[in-house]
Amino acid sequence: MIYPDFNTLPEDENKVKEFVNKHDKDGRRIVLVTSGGTTVPLENNTVRFLDNFSAGTRGATSAEYFLEMGYAVIFMHRQFSLQPYSRHYSYSTNCFLDFVELSNDGGIEVNSQYVPKMKPILERYQKAKQDGTLLLINFVTVADYLFLLRSVTQIMKILKERAMFYLAAAVSDFFIPSQKMVQHKIQSAEGGLTLTMDQVPKFLKPMVTNWVPEGFIVSFKLETDPSLLVDKSRQALTRYGHQIVICNLLTTRKAEVTFITKDSELKISLSKEEANNGVEIESKIIPELVKRHDLWIKNTKKEQA
Repeated sequence: MIYPDFNTLPEDENKVKEFVNKHDKDGRRIVLVTSGGTTVPLENNTVRFLDNFSAGTRGATSAEYFLEMGYAVIFMHRQFSLQPYSRHYSYSTNCFLDFVELSNDGGIEVNSQYVPKMKPILERYQKAKQDGTLLLINFVTVADYLFLLRSVTQIMKILKERAMFYLAAAVSDFFIPSQKMVQHKIQSAEGGLTLTMDQVPKFLKPMVTNWVPEGFIVSFKLETDPSLLVDKSRQALTRYGHQIVICNLLTTRKAEVTFITKDSELKISLSKEEANNGVEIESKIIPELVKRHDLWIKNTKKEQA
């Protein structure tokens, strides 16, 4: 069995219900963006855990483009991973304090050389806050993620075909059940460490068949072997029955992705010039997804008529 490792679930559920009801009433589409990696604790009183390299770049970047295209966004992210708008400064080579300076009157102001870049980001951030179109909720462990995902998707079920699920989080494939974990910190004096892990329950199938059967579901597949990429993506579509897998290779994930559907394949990429000019591939991914979501809504309504 897998159990959540946090106690904020009821509070998060209430926030999501309020957010969904507000935007459902306004007729606005809502996308759930999951982002960042999940941890796998090795002890019940956790000191050590397994993690992955995901910083949440794709999820945080994509959330901004969804907001620009009129969606309300539930941003379900790994605690302390990148977030929309603040991501532009979180991993900057400059300390954030380098962006501000003391003014002559003793106050603080943005250094003038950074104003042209910071101003539009701040304007978009403040608009999202003013419109109430961005909700942030977080997880840490793989158990947190699975329970929160189930709750959020079930709340979003009322949106039917107007809900999109953009599952960009890097979810652990294996975990150690609580009842198989040691209670306290593993002692290194005992020598080498051998771990036996269980497979994390697959959540896409219940999402498609039970939780949000009318929702537009997008999953991601990352591989290091090019020969596996498309075949494994198609296998996932066949196994789970959702709408799209966006697949990419580890080494080229920021410049090239492939959309895999039941009957089509579309490669989206950045030219060298675009990459050198700081164009983000998410600026191409999200408009393409919105077009496909439009079609999904149209076809679903046609079938219901």
